[in-house]
Amino acid sequence: MIKRDYYLDRLIHNMWNGEIKVITGIRRCGKSVLLFDLFYEYLLFQGVKEEQIIRLELDQRRNYKYRNPITLCDYVDSIVSTRKDEKFYLFIDEVQFTIKVKDEENAGIVVTIYDMLNELKAYKNLDVYVTGSNSKMLSKDIATEFRGRATQIHVYPLSFDEFYAYVGGEKKTALDQYMLYGGMPRILALEDEKDKKAYLSNLYEELYVKDIVERNKLEREDILNAILDFIASQIGSLTNPTNIANALTSMRHEPVNNNLVSSYLTHTMDAFLIERARRYDVKGKTYFNYPNKYYYTDLGLRNARLNYRQYDPGHIMENIIYNELVKRGYSVDVGVVTERKNDERIQREIDFVVNDGDRRIYIQSAYQMDTEQKTETELQSLKLTGDFFKKIVIRMDIPHNFYDNNGFYHCNLIDFLLGTTTLF
Repeated sequence: MIKRDYYLDRLIHNMWNGEIKVITGIRRCGKSVLLFDLFYEYLLFQGVKEEQIIRLELDQRRNYKYRNPITLCDYVDSIVSTRKDEKFYLFIDEVQFTIKVKDEENAGIVVTIYDMLNELKAYKNLDVYVTGSNSKMLSKDIATEFRGRATQIHVYPLSFDEFYAYVGGEKKTALDQYMLYGGMPRILALEDEKDKKAYLSNLYEELYVKDIVERNKLEREDILNAILDFIASQIGSLTNPTNIANALTSMRHEPVNNNLVSSYLTHTMDAFLIERARRYDVKGKTYFNYPNKYYYTDLGLRNARLNYRQYDPGHIMENIIYNELVKRGYSVDVGVVTERKNDERIQREIDFVVNDGDRRIYIQSAYQMDTEQKTETELQSLKLTGDFFKKIVIRMDIPHNFYDNNGFYHCNLIDFLLGTTTLF
């Protein structure tokens, strides 16, 4: 069993807080194991009886009837309301499978799972936990449908720290494997390289793509696949729906509408397959509408998408750093600073502007800085910020960490990923 202590601690911290605990994340990233195994075992260890934990896995055939939210609510009510002197825990897995139904006993009003969960939340002896793999169904509705009374815990694939705690051995070797196959938990149970590649490819095609197509009733699966290919090949590069549409139009020799691309991109983000990082003007303190950067939630899925043909360690490293920062709960943007040169205004990029409340750091991802020109290019944007926030350069080509003459902190990637370096 892979430990997910960070997420388990968050669940424990939020027990009986009067809110519904909503566990979100890409499918197969470990949400169900976190709730139905790790948290379940914790409750048993604390003396909770098995009969006090109501477990409903909605992707299992025996529980299909509970996809009807009224049936689900009636079932839970039949247990909880008759034993008010006991505490109960309700686990609902893959809540996005629930359907809307008419409540014939109440003038045919349409009822959703949110209505029923808000009703169940009123029970003083019931603590509710649900998982979901689609933000269109769940995450975006937390503030509105749950009336501001839900705690979201977003679960990501394994971080390198979690990955390495399981595999051990030489750190660089483990990092090479992580950069190639990513952090989907099942990968650790597979030893053969072919099995790992087959698993990731099958996961992508048979689960994620089909789920996006079916859930959103998409008519052009071929366009969706082309967009996913494009994003996979362009991680860490600036782009926008118009650029993608133009590129697909040229490659496919047919017109591709940028609004369609924008819509399909949203669906992939709703499925937590990719994430978007917006561009932020550091000095102007405003956001740009376009272009943005897109990153894959898991690099193994990205590499499988491209059949392992485009293995650019610099861009992969940047993607891993982005994922690590958002996993730690930081707000992460792509920074832009403007330099005046020969009467021209030139935009320079800072890979990540990282905010934690009122605290900020700037991070530059540099796979290697082996020439003076490369060093100057990587550091120039950091010099232009004009402020005193901490500036960090994360690198693969240094054996130890140090401060340079500019006061910039140079940090080894492995040290950063294992948490041995303090950011703030």
